[in-house]
Amino acid sequence: MNLEQFEVGYNIPAKIGMDIKDVQTPSLIIDFNTFEDNVLKMKEFISNNNVKLRPHAKMHKSVDVANYQINFGGAHGICCQKVSEAEVFARSGIKDILITNQITDILKIQRLTKIAANNCTLSCCVDSIENIINIQNSAFQNNSIINVYIEYDCGAKRCGLDSFKEIQSLLDLIKTMSNIKFVGFQAYNGSIQHIEDFDLRKKNVQETCEKIKSLKSNFKKYSPIITGVGTGCFDLEVKENVYDEIQVGSYAFMDAHYSSLKKDSRVNNTINFKNALFVLSNVMSTAVKKQAVVDAGLKSMSVDSGLPTVFNYDLHYVNCSDEHGVIEDLDNLLKVNDKVFLVPGHCDPTCNLHDWYVVIKDNVVQNLWPVSARGFSY
Repeated sequence: MNLEQFEVGYNIPAKIGMDIKDVQTPSLIIDFNTFEDNVLKMKEFISNNNVKLRPHAKMHKSVDVANYQINFGGAHGICCQKVSEAEVFARSGIKDILITNQITDILKIQRLTKIAANNCTLSCCVDSIENIINIQNSAFQNNSIINVYIEYDCGAKRCGLDSFKEIQSLLDLIKTMSNIKFVGFQAYNGSIQHIEDFDLRKKNVQETCEKIKSLKSNFKKYSPIITGVGTGCFDLEVKENVYDEIQVGSYAFMDAHYSSLKKDSRVNNTINFKNALFVLSNVMSTAVKKQAVVDAGLKSMSVDSGLPTVFNYDLHYVNCSDEHGVIEDLDNLLKVNDKVFLVPGHCDPTCNLHDWYVVIKDNVVQNLWPVSARGFSY
């Protein structure tokens, strides 16, 4: 992409070679060295534990990040959550995509099967007979093959089936289909990823994985791939030896919530991923004593998992409105126009608020990566 055609401030937040102090704010920052380190740590982990990596691109929504994970981080494909996200990644040349959702709308199914007809291995989740029939009909019309994972409800109570009888009925139906191929089970218990207490998190992982072991044993004649797992519990879940593939997403960037989860001091090999994603903000007022106001508020980052943390300062971001963020600053450390790195509470929806990643090394802009699938939620 030719960035020279763009104007700083109007089209893009920075230019390559620019010092961090001149980057327009609020903007989304990737510390490349830390990002690279996180990616390589996960690559080493999957190699040591004999599992495949399919990182969740719904987190970053970036073709550049996805390609880096595939080319250098050991990933063999990606996940995403929406058909429109899959369209963005497929059109960029990524050849193996799993949509970890049920695609039930007829037009969306048609779009899904058209992606698969264009030299892309495309998979999705199913949990109903009607959905399977509709996918088969569209795939037949478009002369494509759709891989399906039957979603197993292993505790999330969101989507999927927990009845082996109902699962068998779907398998029997899929066997009669010419354009649908059963490849495995989607088994993801998202709620356990966010349990703060380690012992309780570990207990829930073990209970979840016992259910999956029973599933795997019951349907072993189908040689199913078991896919799932998230950043909050990936090491514990892999240790249970039930997963063939992991769908971690946030590990590459991390956020304030995942960074707050307690590790077990007794486990020496728990990977310590570090914060690589920041919202860069600028102090625009210190008029009120003992506080600094920055230009990053609700329109710059998501607070659904908590307020951001202030990086490299022992200060607290305590309140926000649309375009203002208040930092408690009892000793008046911050001055007007100081740049402040904020670690967002939840990286996924924060990334979806920005058009560009500003990629930095040693506080100098190295690249700009578009948030390619920003707003593609349909």
